[in-house]
Amino acid sequence: MENITLPEPHRILKIMLETVAEHTFRVEWHGEKVQHGQFFMLSIPKVGEAPISVSAHGDGYVEFTIRKVGKLTSGLFGLHEGDVLFMRGPYGNYFPVDQFKNKHLVVIAGGTGLAAVRSTIQYFYDHQDEILDVYAMAGFKDMSAVLFKDDLAKFTAAEKFHTSWCLDNSEEPGFKKGFVTQYIPEVPFETFGEDYNVIIVGPPAMFRFAAQGCMDKGATEEHIWVSFERKMACAVGKCGHCKINETYICLEGPVFNYVEGKELID
Repeated sequence: MENITLPEPHRILKIMLETVAEHTFRVEWHGEKVQHGQFFMLSIPKVGEAPISVSAHGDGYVEFTIRKVGKLTSGLFGLHEGDVLFMRGPYGNYFPVDQFKNKHLVVIAGGTGLAAVRSTIQYFYDHQDEILDVYAMAGFKDMSAVLFKDDLAKFTAAEKFHTSWCLDNSEEPGFKKGFVTQYIPEVPFETFGEDYNVIIVGPPAMFRFAAQGCMDKGATEEHIWVSFERKMACAVGKCGHCKINETYICLEGPVFNYVEGKELID
C-alpha cells in the first residue's frame, strides 16, 4: 500500500538571501503540476516537517521562501546548494487564476504572506494581456524585512500595475509609511463594477481588517479570497491538527472564498 505521507528527496538548486531571517530555496521538481497558492510539506529526517507555501514555480523547479523561526527552519538554513531536501506535495486548494483573468485584481499581503501570493502576481506580470490591471499592496515592518525587492521594483514599473509598498513606522524611497490597510481607500472599487477579485494573505486579524476595508469601499464577500497561514501536520486530512469546526484547512484550503473563510475562527 502506498504511503501518502512519505516524503521524497529533491536537490536544492539555488538559495537566495531575501533578508537576515528569510531565504528562498529553489528546489528541483518534475512532479505534479503546482497551482498558485498551494503548499508542500518540507522535512529533514530526524529533525521535523512543516508546511511551506510555494512562492514561485517554473519548468523543473519550485521555490519556497522560508523564515527562520524554529527547529526545522533552522535546519533548512544549514543546507547548501546541491544538498537534498525532503518534501511531499503539492497540497491544498489554490487561487482560481482563470476566474481572475480579464478583470481587475487587488492583492493585499502582510509580511511573509506575500510569498503565498507571489506566483499569482508573477503570472499576471508575465501575462498582462490577461488582466485589466493589478493593484498590489504589501506591508513590512521595516526595510530589513522587505521581501523580493527585485520583484517589487519590476511590478512597480509594469504598465498595468498600481503598487503600494508600505513600512510600518518609516518612509523610504519607493515605500509608504503606515500599515497596508491604510491604503485600501485608494483602490477605485467604485469603477470596477463586477469585474474584479481581491486576494488577501496574512494573519487572520490582518485579513479581517483588510476585507472590511475593501467592503467599506463597495467590494462584496464573494469577490474576496483569503489564504490561511496555519500549521498543517499531515496535509491529507487525517490528523485533524488544522481542523476548524468541520473544515480541514489542508484539504479545503489554504485558499478560501471569504464567504466561507470569514467563518473559520478558532
